[in-house]
Amino acid sequence: MKTIALYATDTMADWEYGYLVAGIAMARAQGSDRYQLRVVSDGGGEVTTLGGIRLLPDGDLTGLDDLAALILPGGDTWGDGHARILDSAVDLLKRGAICGATLGLARAGVLNARPHTSNAPEFLSQATEYTGSALYRDERAVADGTLVTAPGTAPLEFTKALFETLEVFPQPVVDAWYGLYSTGERKYFDQLQGQ
Repeated sequence: MKTIALYATDTMADWEYGYLVAGIAMARAQGSDRYQLRVVSDGGGEVTTLGGIRLLPDGDLTGLDDLAALILPGGDTWGDGHARILDSAVDLLKRGAICGATLGLARAGVLNARPHTSNAPEFLSQATEYTGSALYRDERAVADGTLVTAPGTAPLEFTKALFETLEVFPQPVVDAWYGLYSTGERKYFDQLQGQ
């Protein structure tokens, strides 16, 4: 079983990871033991999300060597700090998926040579290390191999791209799931029930 680590930090954007967490739980409820979710923080201590929810992670950043994916939700603290997780992200990108926190990834140089998106090109220019503006895509989500990026306003598209990158579900299930949550149409619910 591979681990998907959700990096919890103060001010993390609650809405960015909700669909993902629910989807991983759905896969496990359907009998898939391919992935487990582990919530980690720098130091393992409690964090407070942007919505004011206090969250106690499962542990520290240690032991993140064998990850399928590292999820870095956006938040108000990515303009500086987070050196440990950003170093891990750069290393993990060689063998697993990295998703989210585009300002932090820009600071780490991850977006300089790969297609990506974010809240806006100007948002990423806050990072002096960022030189990848020619590869910026004005899209709801961009998947480039093991890197998935999205603006904070696209948690649904972000999760869909991650499900596809990690093959959490067969493509017809991903399509029905996305159809249901993007349109609310009953036919997609029926398709999910038939899977």
